[in-house]
Amino acid sequence: MLKHRGFPGRLPGTDFQFTIRRANVKEGATPLIARERFKDRRAPDRRADEAFIAALWEHFGEDPFERGNLDAGRLSWLFGREVVAAEDPFDPKSYEALLRIDVRRARQSYPDVFWDADVDDDDDNDDADDDA
Repeated sequence: MLKHRGFPGRLPGTDFQFTIRRANVKEGATPLIARERFKDRRAPDRRADEAFIAALWEHFGEDPFERGNLDAGRLSWLFGREVVAAEDPFDPKSYEALLRIDVRRARQSYPDVFWDADVDDDDDNDDADDDA
């Protein structure tokens, strides 16, 4: 199991886990599932999701990444929407499974995390004003 060095282990000041310490050798990796997110989720849960997607974006960007020691529970809240399989066939029980961020969906769900990407779009409009 690949350990993502430098990736935050948890949301600071909480017990929301982002990584695991060691592989489950006996039973294998916990399978990734797409968990339903309801609009009435608690604010701390939503903050944990936002912090996790921000850490993924900062650490990996648009590049595919190996699941490794990333927590299956936290990934499952984003899986199938903001985080998608980057390989076919995809094994949801593998620590070596490749994932990637679906930037379009992640930007819609977590605009504060991707604010810098929106600034680049606005720069094009500023150049047009300078030419006039």
